[in-house]
Amino acid sequence: MYNGRYMSELDLASCRCVAQWLSAADCAVAFTGAGISTESGIPDFRSPGGIWAKYQPVCYQEFIASAQARHEYWRQKCEAHREFADARPNSGHRVLANWEQAGLLRGVITQNIDGLHQQARSRRVLELHGTARSVVCLGCKAEFTPEPLIEEFLATDAVPSCRHCGGMLKTATISFGQALPEDVLAEGMDWCQQADLVLAIGSSLVVQPAASLPRMARQCGARLVIINRDPTDQDNEADAVLRSPIGETLEAIERCRTELSA
Repeated sequence: MYNGRYMSELDLASCRCVAQWLSAADCAVAFTGAGISTESGIPDFRSPGGIWAKYQPVCYQEFIASAQARHEYWRQKCEAHREFADARPNSGHRVLANWEQAGLLRGVITQNIDGLHQQARSRRVLELHGTARSVVCLGCKAEFTPEPLIEEFLATDAVPSCRHCGGMLKTATISFGQALPEDVLAEGMDWCQQADLVLAIGSSLVVQPAASLPRMARQCGARLVIINRDPTDQDNEADAVLRSPIGETLEAIERCRTELSA
């Protein structure tokens, strides 16, 4: 029993192993996906009720070429924004932030766009798919906070434009068909090549090229730990796989680590 919830003896044994690996690691990295944020009330886009289950995502090329597509993009983003605007970091986010501050974790590579790692006070966060906490002009590159623009769209049903140059406005997220930021991806690859432990947390490990990073770390000699609700294609390559809830699991690893260092 841990923190009022059931965890199997097998999972507890795995937590103890991961705690030992984390304590001994010279360069540990966390790689996170949507699963870590579902415990904050943000639905996985692929899950029933998620945005992708209800709507066809607007590809980047469609956004550029079509006013109708831009309107649909903004409509979807306004709906998604309501789902995470009030969300707060959960215990999983907080454990990772505490590990970074304690010098146990180099940082977090995330597929998430919700900004909850930063809210939990993680300082080194590589956002592979950008952030929904900002809107950028595709013309002059000016940045804006999203809330006033979302209110404008909801009030007028008109896609907002850049007040500086009149250019197209898009959330600072990576859409289908849009390349990942090269500098962020390169830094993530560098972290994984140098890592001796990677914790892949809440990711299906199917969206490329992000999903290649944990495998790259494993191929470079790092231990790979997968903490996820569902099986992934990389489970057979992992040194440990845990299926318990993410917040509970990370808290259990931290408790084991504290007991080891006592």
